[in-house]
This record gives sequence, C-alpha cells and structure tokens, in this order.
Amino acid sequence: MDLATARSMALDMPGTLERLHHGRPSYSVKKKIFMTLWPDQLLAVVKFTPQQQQELGDEYPDQFAPVPNKWGIHGWTHIHLEVTSDRLFRYATDLAWRNVAPKWILPTRQAPPK
Repeated sequence: MDLATARSMALDMPGTLERLHHGRPSYSVKKKIFMTLWPDQLLAVVKFTPQQQQELGDEYPDQFAPVPNKWGIHGWTHIHLEVTSDRLFRYATDLAWRNVAPKWILPTRQAPPK
C-alpha cells in the first residue's frame, strides 16, 4: 500500500474532506476525523472501536496496532502501510469512516468485503 492509494481511498468515502491536522493530512466527515496519514512513518492512524481494534490486531498483528497512548485505548489504531494489502486497507478505511459518519450518510456506501 502506498500513500497515494491510501489518500485516494480516504477521499473516496462520501462526504470526506482532507485537511492538515498537526501538520499531517487528515480525512474527516462532518468535522469528525476518521484517518490521519503519517507519511514519514508510512502509517495511517484510523478510528476503530476498541473491539474492532482488538479483532483486527489479533487477526493481522503485523498490520494493525493500537496507538501507544491514551488514544489507543479509545480505538485509535496504527495501520502499517508497507505490509497492508489494498483490499484490507479499504476495509479498514470503510470501518473507520462508518465509526464517525452520520447515520444518514451510511446508506450512500456499500461496505466492502474483508
């Protein structure tokens, strides 16, 4: 997974805007961030529920890890782009987007398979 593809997938989500957040590109819907890219570290940070974080981290330990601070406890999760497939990244991006998107916009996008 490369940064350009990650950015494109984030912007593909309905209602998404790209802005800088602490000097890094972030992606939000209705002012709620669901993903931030960390270009220098080849990471994406996404908003999962703690349960989603646990499940994906258990299934794909080389690709998903909790952010190592209080943010991680609340579901914020690192995705290691260099070892993540496009398909799994799209699934993770969709999950993160659904976690923050308003309910009325959810039917505008069909969930991708894992």
